[in-house]
Amino acid sequence: QVQLAESGGGLVQAGGSLRLSCAVSGSIFSRSNMGWYRQAPGKQRELVARISNSGITTYGDSLKDRVTISRDNAKNAAYLQMNSLKPDDTAVYYCWFSGYDAGTYSPLGPVWGQGALVTVSE
Repeated sequence: QVQLAESGGGLVQAGGSLRLSCAVSGSIFSRSNMGWYRQAPGKQRELVARISNSGITTYGDSLKDRVTISRDNAKNAAYLQMNSLKPDDTAVYYCWFSGYDAGTYSPLGPVWGQGALVTVSE
């Protein structure tokens, strides 16, 4: 069973930075995709960034120039560095995983983390 554990959310002032982390536990094959989505109150969940096992990145439009996604395959972890945060960036940020079981190569996911609340104050 794959589980995701997010950390790094919290309260930050506008213009500040935060770094979110997501650790994947479970028997997973190294060829996996990971990413971050966010959901603000009253809005649909939207893509923030995704990264493939080879490091190819995709960014959503809302934070495109202010975030960087990275991963550490040895640690089965992904990171989201967010800069120049705005109050509109206030949302729950969800880690996302899609990959394969290390033993059977059966598809796994998508799997979602429980979410990390990011609050950006004026």
